[in-house]
Amino acid sequence: MSGRHASRMESQAAPPPARVLLLEPFYGGSHKQLLDLLSAHLDSCVAFTAPAKKWHWRARTSALYFSQKVPPNPGYRVLFCSSVLNLCELAALRPDLARLKKVLYFHENQLVYPVRKEQDRDFQYGYNQILSCLVADAVVFNSAFNMDSFLSSLSPFLNKIPDLRPPQDLLALIRPKCQVLHFPLHLADVDRLLPTNKLPAAAHGDDVITPPTRPDSPETALHIVWPHRWEHDKDPQLFLSTMLKLKDEGLDFRLSVLGETFTDVPEFSRCRPLLEPHVLHWGGLACRERYLEVLRQADLVLSTARHEFFGVAMLEAVHCGCYPLCPKALVYPEIFPAEYLYATPQQLLKRLRNFCTQPRHVRAHTLKVDTSRFSWDVLKGAYQSLLSP
Repeated sequence: MSGRHASRMESQAAPPPARVLLLEPFYGGSHKQLLDLLSAHLDSCVAFTAPAKKWHWRARTSALYFSQKVPPNPGYRVLFCSSVLNLCELAALRPDLARLKKVLYFHENQLVYPVRKEQDRDFQYGYNQILSCLVADAVVFNSAFNMDSFLSSLSPFLNKIPDLRPPQDLLALIRPKCQVLHFPLHLADVDRLLPTNKLPAAAHGDDVITPPTRPDSPETALHIVWPHRWEHDKDPQLFLSTMLKLKDEGLDFRLSVLGETFTDVPEFSRCRPLLEPHVLHWGGLACRERYLEVLRQADLVLSTARHEFFGVAMLEAVHCGCYPLCPKALVYPEIFPAEYLYATPQQLLKRLRNFCTQPRHVRAHTLKVDTSRFSWDVLKGAYQSLLSP
């Protein structure tokens, strides 16, 4: 075969050039789920990532890393990244990428992200996100709560600058770029692992979306699942103290404590021996199939978060049939009806106490949360439009 012919054949077999560049400095959790969805289901995407560890260093240095890691490609038309990346720095280091349509996605925002003490808040992280918004062409938030809290905090945040504050109204520059596009759940993966009798109605082709409910099994104890990161912003102290109070009252319940662990959390080590008779699972499950199996077996999914901008774990658990209990704050009123919200720790304890004594009421309940509106099937078109040049 001649060299010219071989080259022509290779050219015909080559994939189309990538048009969308996906960058994720913190490739884990919901950040990983979103990037994997976009890579797998949208055409002409290429992704560059960094492992999900040392978050603070990713926020500080990933722009330099990606500026040297991503080779030039004249086919790129769109750049998509999470707000962990300092997009402003990347655009300065790579003028070829600065010319693309730049989409900045906020899983969280650092202007209102909870810290143990306000004096511990590092101004630079929020400042970097503001700069990234200024150079982005589209700024996308996973919830209205995320967007509204960011925009309403922008001016007070900048007022912390002791002098030489920006003379121009930055809110007026950023707000027109902003939109809400909910995080897309890949519910087809969840449905694939659910038994037919547990599938939501939509999976059978029905018009009404009704998440599965638990069978009425009064003889078994209430199974509570807490599927969150073991970090202070999820308020493990409230969760563990509430479980210990249920135990001290002699109430029967079973407990699955899941979620990722990035640092040592002494509260969990201290409380596990005290809760041991109630524990079914303790620690993150590496296998997603096994994780979903635990959600299917659980009766109630609990959040005690002091920070939540969307809540993938809560919605996946609800889709598997768990009754949700969430704080009456943050993003939760945007997603869950009022009957699933509690306002105080005392209200939370009272409701759990009632559910432990009468678990049949939880299992017989028909959930009033439409998880389908957050599904990839529903949101795919909006993401395709967002990532069009």
